Amino acid sequence: MHATGLGIKPWRRFVRTTDSRHDSPIFSNLYRNIIPDQPDMVWVADFTYIRVAIGFCYLAVILDACSRKVIGHALSRHLDRELALAALHATVMNRNPPKGCIQHADRGCQYAFQRYRVALEAAGLCGSMRSAGNPITMYRSIASWKP
Repeated sequence: MHATGLGIKPWRRFVRTTDSRHDSPIFSNLYRNIIPDQPDMVWVADFTYIRVAIGFCYLAVILDACSRKVIGHALSRHLDRELALAALHATVMNRNPPKGCIQHADRGCQYAFQRYRVALEAAGLCGSMRSAGNPITMYRSIASWKP
């Protein structure tokens, strides 16, 4: 059966959403996993995927670290830099961030490319990226926080 291409196609359990092996500049980590006491001090950005009948669609989300609420998002059939930029633009239009607000993300190429960096600067946001090899601590601290 295998030789003729017949058989079960296993489900892929993990979809990679971060490519941190790129040559773009990396922001230093300005966010030390401390929950801010007021909104619009720290925004946390990430991607996830949603399985649909014909494959996947990707969701870029930006959360406010204080309230842990989604403050901006974008949805696309493609996991690319434009998706990250669309989520950032939607968030800036909704929130009008104060100067110095930290926008924290992983080291993915979507958050490191030049147009994204320019958009952060134009909005008055300070870019921040987590340390290499430390993928979960940022989300664990936000998820475990109780008001």
